[in-house]
Amino acid sequence: MGEWIKQAGRQKGVRTKFVWWSALPVFLTLPVASVAAQPTSPASTPTSVTAKNEIIGFSADQVTYDSDADVVTASGEVRMNRDGNYLAADQVTWDRKSGQVVAKGNVVIVTPEGDKLVGDNVQLTDTMKDGTVENLMVVLESGGRVAARHGSRANGVMTLTDAIYTPCPVTTETGCPKRPSWAITAARVIDDPKSNRIRFEGGRMQLFGLNIPLLPIFSIGTGTEGTTGWLVPDFSISSRNGFEIAVPYHWQIGPNRDATITPRIYTSVLPAIEGKYRELNSVGAYQVYGFLTYGKIDETDPTKPEPEDKSIRGYFDANGRWQLSPEWTITTSLRAATDKTVTRRYDLTNDDRLRNVINAERITPNSYVSIAGWAFQGLRVDDRQKQIPIALPAIDARFSFDDIAGGRAELQANSLAILRIDGQDTQRAFTSVRWDLRRLTPWGQEVTFTAYGRGDLYHTDDSADTLVAIYRGTDGWHARAIGALAADIKWPFIGSAFGGIQRLVPRVQFVLTPPTKNMDIPNEDARSVDLQDSNLFALNRFAGYDRWEDSYRVTYGLDWSLERKNLSITNTIGQSYRFERPNSIFPDGTGLTGRTSDIVGRTRVRYGRLIDITHRYRLDKHNLALRRSEVDLTIGTTQTYAQVGYLRLDRNIDPTIEDLRDKEEIRVAGRILFHRYWSIFGATVIDLTDKNEDPLSIADGFQPVRNRVGIEYEDDCLALGVTWRRDYERIGAFRKGSTFAIHLAFKGVSR
Repeated sequence: MGEWIKQAGRQKGVRTKFVWWSALPVFLTLPVASVAAQPTSPASTPTSVTAKNEIIGFSADQVTYDSDADVVTASGEVRMNRDGNYLAADQVTWDRKSGQVVAKGNVVIVTPEGDKLVGDNVQLTDTMKDGTVENLMVVLESGGRVAARHGSRANGVMTLTDAIYTPCPVTTETGCPKRPSWAITAARVIDDPKSNRIRFEGGRMQLFGLNIPLLPIFSIGTGTEGTTGWLVPDFSISSRNGFEIAVPYHWQIGPNRDATITPRIYTSVLPAIEGKYRELNSVGAYQVYGFLTYGKIDETDPTKPEPEDKSIRGYFDANGRWQLSPEWTITTSLRAATDKTVTRRYDLTNDDRLRNVINAERITPNSYVSIAGWAFQGLRVDDRQKQIPIALPAIDARFSFDDIAGGRAELQANSLAILRIDGQDTQRAFTSVRWDLRRLTPWGQEVTFTAYGRGDLYHTDDSADTLVAIYRGTDGWHARAIGALAADIKWPFIGSAFGGIQRLVPRVQFVLTPPTKNMDIPNEDARSVDLQDSNLFALNRFAGYDRWEDSYRVTYGLDWSLERKNLSITNTIGQSYRFERPNSIFPDGTGLTGRTSDIVGRTRVRYGRLIDITHRYRLDKHNLALRRSEVDLTIGTTQTYAQVGYLRLDRNIDPTIEDLRDKEEIRVAGRILFHRYWSIFGATVIDLTDKNEDPLSIADGFQPVRNRVGIEYEDDCLALGVTWRRDYERIGAFRKGSTFAIHLAFKGVSR
């Protein structure tokens, strides 16, 4: 390493200045024994070519020619360039008889591939492509460095003896010596730029100064496009699978596609194999992943014994996006599992529902068309696959038009078919038109007028199979007409306050809509309704289309913000009031029952980049009790930080309405950088729900869901970490348990 530092210092000492260039063979025709280089303009300098019509770019402070020995000697900042091979040295001697070129003193050679060689004494052929070097350092185009006692280059292949290689920096930002976190020493190193690989013979790895034996012969990739070979293995220990080792093999099929095959060996279960294929072409990109093993399927029913029979277990995941034209794209995501626990047992995904979608979209500045199909697979213990809906097709088309009666109009057409193998089926189609007109009054108010009209057509079968009465509707055909008029008024006030800029915006919205048919219509997409600051001023507070909020109402609120140099505070609060007696389309506890709604708001405080806290809340209209409280806090820097998330839903909603069940949860995560490259991190999720909040919950008021703790080292060329994770979630009788994982990644090494 010390030799590298010395050579690096010499490299930095090479000066750069303007030089004049001529052809080296010119000096071979001079009759005198000594010629001093004179500053002559390039235009007046004679040129010559070699026998192969290859020009050698050349400059030096002084050139001498020994006619008896037929030797040309150039000294004083010698610069040569031939066929992309660049040479800089203090002195260069060319023996015309043997064709040997000897460079001495601060020698630097740059190859056409971008590799840089630094040495004391270099011998080259007159083509400058082949030669030998003593005590050299090579700076590869990929950023890696190789130092060696002796090196030779023939036909573009470099062979080094007694060498050491590392992709890590060997000096600090201030130029002080630095030990790389990892390096490889070898008796012989072969670098073939065409293969983008470096081959080591008799190698040992130095990791944090410790010597680790390696295979007698092995190679690593140096290119940026990826190469074929084995990757760094992964190690982990879990209470369910025992000790695990995964050894990925990467196959670089082409510059735009590759594949990775990973055998996984466990001590407590049978081995598994996984594969991943990726491709990028002129139309788009896609990837396909698969996992396959053989073993016992975990029983999800705690009342039944564990099965003894074994079967094939697997998981499939594919996604892609194709740009067929500037307007049309196709997006896909396909996922499937053989059973409900295979993804958790083998750490494939934590999702409890797998979504499948194929979506064709057409997007232009004034239109949007989507033709999609959706399917889902449930992995929760109480999921019944035959009752999970399939949406095919799901069509949505929107077209906007400017300058319609001074405003902007949008025309929408939508169609959806919901199918279940065992359950209610629903088909829906509607067409709507919306017109918005925005105006500013002379007093500074911003007024937006809205007119909305929609016509729906529904058909449903087997509605009795839906257990929740407010969702099922009635069998048969149903038609519905929807209309609404609205006026939204904002009056902003801006001025100086508290050393910053204050903004106060009162807001009032009036919505007029006649009684609308709702309860005969099946509710498939508007079930999760809850009053929040995000939908307070929406024309329809339901999330989907199957339910429409009718009656006449006024919504009022206030936005306030303060902006200072390092401080930002924003606050929103509001409420709504109905002029008519409300109907029963809103479940109790959503904040929308009764003439007066609950009070909702959001407060966000940011102090520079150090603190960011957001609180969303809903206050009961009768006693101001907190019905919804959601806090998100981030404090710290990008390297040392803490994140806290808290959610409490205390709405007293009927627990049989599964989409609106109450819960209480806290999430904590953090990372501490206690040394320049060392950090510890951790995260936890705790379910605080008790029987009083949700009678159907299995939590006891303090139930850990997932814990994670780890320590990590990461510098410019190495990432090493150890993580412990414990999952407490149960799927029937199955529980994931604890897992210890070791992560090691060598940066600067391609696949």
